[in-house]
Amino acid sequence: QVQLVESGGGLVQPGGSLRLSCAASGVTLDYYAIGWFRQAPGKEREGVSCINRSGGSTYYADSVKGRFTISRDNAKNTVYLQMNSLNPEDTAVYYCAIRGWTCRSSALEYDSWGQGTQVTVSS
Repeated sequence: QVQLVESGGGLVQPGGSLRLSCAASGVTLDYYAIGWFRQAPGKEREGVSCINRSGGSTYYADSVKGRFTISRDNAKNTVYLQMNSLNPEDTAVYYCAIRGWTCRSSALEYDSWGQGTQVTVSS
């Protein structure tokens, strides 16, 4: 059984930082591309970042480039999203997802999803 569990969300002030984690069981993440997506109220789910199979490239949406960093720890079977300089537009539920091939920006291309973790940026 594939299970992806996001954690690390919460309430943070503008300009603050959070680190999200995506812990996997039932799969070895090293074999997959891992994407982070987010969905805000009234908005479509959008791709935030993706990291390819072990040793592969990383990708970022223009809206987060320079502020967010994706990384993976194969020994822990976990992927992280470090989020810095957060602003209210980053408020959303953040999801991790896996894909059996390479990174894609569309959520429709991914095979399995976590339940999401809420990130709220507010003063």
